[in-house]
Amino acid sequence: MWWPSPATDACWRAAVSEPRILVLGGTTEASEFARRLSDAGIAVVLSLAGRTARPVVPTVDVRVGGFGGIAGLERYLQEAGVTAVIDATHPFAARMAANAAAAATAAAVPRLKLLRPGWSAREGDRWTAWPTPTALAAALPAGARIFLAMGRQDLASFAGRSDCRFLLRTVDPLPAEILPAGATAILGRGPFTLEDEEDLLRRHEIDLVVSRNAGGTGAAAKLTAARRLGLPVWLVERPAPPPGPLAATVDEAFAWARKLMS
Repeated sequence: MWWPSPATDACWRAAVSEPRILVLGGTTEASEFARRLSDAGIAVVLSLAGRTARPVVPTVDVRVGGFGGIAGLERYLQEAGVTAVIDATHPFAARMAANAAAAATAAAVPRLKLLRPGWSAREGDRWTAWPTPTALAAALPAGARIFLAMGRQDLASFAGRSDCRFLLRTVDPLPAEILPAGATAILGRGPFTLEDEEDLLRRHEIDLVVSRNAGGTGAAAKLTAARRLGLPVWLVERPAPPPGPLAATVDEAFAWARKLMS
């Protein structure tokens, strides 16, 4: 695996003229899609934001770090000779999705959003949907013991709820200053089994599971565990994606890319 420096990356890609696809990653689907492209002989660059210290990625060219906003991404697309952009970032990465759409339009590069479906309630679920983390945090019952399965960028919304007890699980350690008051943080990398999640919820005597409606299978076991234990689940609704073509699965995105490259 090659992890180029920004300077080396810019120089190397400026000299490359073959068509290539830029995959904006950070999700399981992004890595699977990049691997599919590489196995099919299609040049691909997988871009990661760099928030995870030890990301699990396929053996493809990987670019780590931001682009410098819309203008920086547009410049990269042009200099690197990018043929198409596949935005496979997290469903809640709204700013990156908007930047990708704007930059691809400005550079006249086709763009596809690979967006896995959100979770849907099943019989026995006790779900409540919330429009924003802030609205959800304000409504939390005082004294509740909460499994807070949220992104680190959303933790500030819960900072003022010192009357609750939060359990967080992250891949990398979080700075103490960004944790909500009274929070317990543990480390863990998914996917987690149903038995793991049930044990976690029981052991910490959780009253309420709070999460974003990220969809996918890797983090869904906690929802099944909550259903089996009769626990309520509060979910933050996902933001709407930018206008443009969508693919719900890696297979759909791969078919779109193959048609574009043919």
